[in-house]
Amino acid sequence: MNTRRDLPESPYLAAAGGRKPHRVPVWFMRQAGRSLPEYRQLRAKNTMMQACFDAELICEITLQPVRRHGVDAAILFSDIVVPLRAAGIGLDIVPDVGPVIDHPIRTADDVAAVRPLDAAEVAPVAEAVGMLVGALGDVPLIGFAGAPFTLASYLVEGGPSRNHERTKAMMLGEPQTWHALMSKLTDVTIAFLRTQLDAGVDAIQLFDSWAGTLSLADYRHFVLPHSTRVFAELAEHLGSDSGVPMTHFGVGTAELLGAMGEAGATVVGVDWRTTLTDAAARVGPGKALQGNLDPVVLLAGWPAVERAVRGVVEDGRRAVDAGATGHVFNLGHGVLPPTDPGIVTDTVALVHSL
Repeated sequence: MNTRRDLPESPYLAAAGGRKPHRVPVWFMRQAGRSLPEYRQLRAKNTMMQACFDAELICEITLQPVRRHGVDAAILFSDIVVPLRAAGIGLDIVPDVGPVIDHPIRTADDVAAVRPLDAAEVAPVAEAVGMLVGALGDVPLIGFAGAPFTLASYLVEGGPSRNHERTKAMMLGEPQTWHALMSKLTDVTIAFLRTQLDAGVDAIQLFDSWAGTLSLADYRHFVLPHSTRVFAELAEHLGSDSGVPMTHFGVGTAELLGAMGEAGATVVGVDWRTTLTDAAARVGPGKALQGNLDPVVLLAGWPAVERAVRGVVEDGRRAVDAGATGHVFNLGHGVLPPTDPGIVTDTVALVHSL
């Protein structure tokens, strides 16, 4: 495994690791993406899947928001379905739709056919991480993966879903099949994150984008054990003194924050529906928080942005006073495509000035 970089001045690593940063750190989910004209220019010549498996494109797209906005962390350009493709699942990312699965997983036989992640398939991702570690200087690099539940929801539904009917039907009606699928996807997720960690990422984030569709009881029974295994095996792989921050994030997860905090991450991401102060109480002491500006605020003009940003920073300070070990400024979900990049740059500068 690669030796970890020593980045003692990184505000992101300090806040995420329970130390006092010299300024409030800020980065944005989906900062490397559709709001940037330079990204759209590159993507006009490449499909999403092509870009996700090309080391030079991964590297360039990851660097774009760091150059433009001066954020305190880069997040690897990828997609949560990349490890599924590397595990032999036929799929594509369809513009304006999202991931579409060729043959949805609906039966025990379908689950049995799911293969482990093929390390050779994600070699371009590892190569890109190595390139980025050299190019980013003192800016940390965050690797990521989709959590087993969110991956399962795409596989079972066959694509994005509003109500997750088939997913919940399998989960509640065929629990043995469900846990077998989740176990296989947990293995795939761990393998993908280990690939990134061994290549040199400085932190990781687990995206459980659709966990908020579940009740707390169902989350605890059908999802939490598998997410817990992801963090436990990565912590064991890294060693107890690695200091690598691990973030757990979902959307609409206000009722799940306490359980998500139990899974083993060091940072819990919070969406805009919950104040950071309330989140600190729900998650409990000993965890840093990340969030949680509503992405739509960035479309509302600078006076609204400035008010909201100042409010989130103040709320983050109150959360730290209430027991959170740190606060990383972020959105409550990803940057929306119509967002003016200039507003994002100004938001970074404002956070840093506070």
